[in-house]
Amino acid sequence: MTPWQRLRRIANIINLSTPLGLVLCRAAGAQCKAGPRGLVIAAGYRWSLPHAAAFTVGNVVVYRADTATAGRDPVLLGHEEQHSTQYAWCLGLPFLVLYFLCAGWSVLRTGNPGTANFFERRAGLAAGGYPDREATLTGNGTDNAQRTKRIEASHDPQHHRYRRRHRGGGA
Repeated sequence: MTPWQRLRRIANIINLSTPLGLVLCRAAGAQCKAGPRGLVIAAGYRWSLPHAAAFTVGNVVVYRADTATAGRDPVLLGHEEQHSTQYAWCLGLPFLVLYFLCAGWSVLRTGNPGTANFFERRAGLAAGGYPDREATLTGNGTDNAQRTKRIEASHDPQHHRYRRRHRGGGA
């Protein structure tokens, strides 16, 4: 382990996020083992929420997969390790509140909890299995670029004169 990984591990124990992750895994019937870089790999998570192949609480990376498969994908593990670092930077449990606020914002903007989520973007969308769409969908099925053009047009005085003239309104 590097000095930074040791510091992250200690920080996530002190800020109670790793102990929370261990309690959660125990309650959900997952098996824990030491993983690389100061992480704990938990396999066999059985609860239905969250809807993810893997998620992180402190330094505990929780997988639905069995012990033979959990932690084997280095890309996904790297993504989850980034979340472990985010827990440390957010001083532990406040990360959960911040993450869910960002997930809600992302759902409103894109229809899924990851694409516009600050934390998922920083951890790597593709590595976490999220789509990376710059033009995100709005509730009515049009993308933001089209919506931006409509908004800009609605603020253009020439556009308003044209609309009034062709709708039968006055000039």
